[in-house]
Amino acid sequence: MSTTPILNGQVLGQAHYATRAVLERELARIRTSFQQSVALNVVANNGGVVGRAWLLDRMTSTLKIDESAALETLTELTDAGLVEVLPDEQPRVHFTKAGQAVQHQISDAVADITARLYADIPAADMAVAGHVLTLVTQRANAELAATKR
Repeated sequence: MSTTPILNGQVLGQAHYATRAVLERELARIRTSFQQSVALNVVANNGGVVGRAWLLDRMTSTLKIDESAALETLTELTDAGLVEVLPDEQPRVHFTKAGQAVQHQISDAVADITARLYADIPAADMAVAGHVLTLVTQRANAELAATKR
């Protein structure tokens, strides 16, 4: 007899890692790492140009990585010709044409994965799950912030 699992960290983790494995299979085909895809999405979601410091902060806070790992990812993207860092008092990161093309491939892959994995889940269930996951993320981030003091 199968029962519906109760939402907890284990269930969340299993969903995250299973979904991420599917995504990473596609990212390997595109020759992009997960961290690189996150950075490219941040740039894309902000009009193709972001402040370097803001991007690094966004990567460390979202991925829960240290600044050296975020810098390494930015260097990889720069070396691959996917982004350029514009020198200025406040350096900015922007897409190259190649970076824009790769980001579109990533976006298309995510859309395809989402369509397959979330197909036929009722909208009401998705709304509740989204609400609960947002609350859990906010609470976990608040605990992490409190321990940094």
